[in-house]
Amino acid sequence: MSNSLPQQELSFSQAIAATQSLMDRINANKLSEAEIKQEISLILTTKNGGRGFFVSYLTSDLSLADHPSSGIINGLKSSIEVTSELLVKNLAMSSAMIITHNRNNDLNNAEGSQKVYQRTSNLIRQTKLELVQNKLQKLQHAIDGVGVEYQEFLKRWNYDTEQKEAIKTAVINALI
Repeated sequence: MSNSLPQQELSFSQAIAATQSLMDRINANKLSEAEIKQEISLILTTKNGGRGFFVSYLTSDLSLADHPSSGIINGLKSSIEVTSELLVKNLAMSSAMIITHNRNNDLNNAEGSQKVYQRTSNLIRQTKLELVQNKLQKLQHAIDGVGVEYQEFLKRWNYDTEQKEAIKTAVINALI
């Protein structure tokens, strides 16, 4: 494995930079699948690392984010709790932001949110994590008003009815 990642806890901005560097090296075919998995595992050791990874990965201009390799999928599976929580929240946020950007006639950002939504959905399908499925159900229950786990998340982002319906549709489509 390369020594591009420090052996300390990454900040959010450091995780973004580490992920961009990792993706550049993947794109240049400089890493084995085992090295990719190991580097992603290191980035995902903390919530900030995970947040930085997903921001960089899901918004990347590189097409490799549309076709994750086994090293990427296995790296994500190495940190199930961080990965699961962030996949669910990215699915929800990107679904809601498509609505917001379309309302504002901001087609460029609507396309960006659509790309994040598609990539997140793809990662959910490919990782096949039971914890993601459980969290998706809890998010759906929160939207339906019968669950509490994601109420604070929904309230914090002040999603309106149309956005919640878009999130619910995304959740239903992501449930296996």
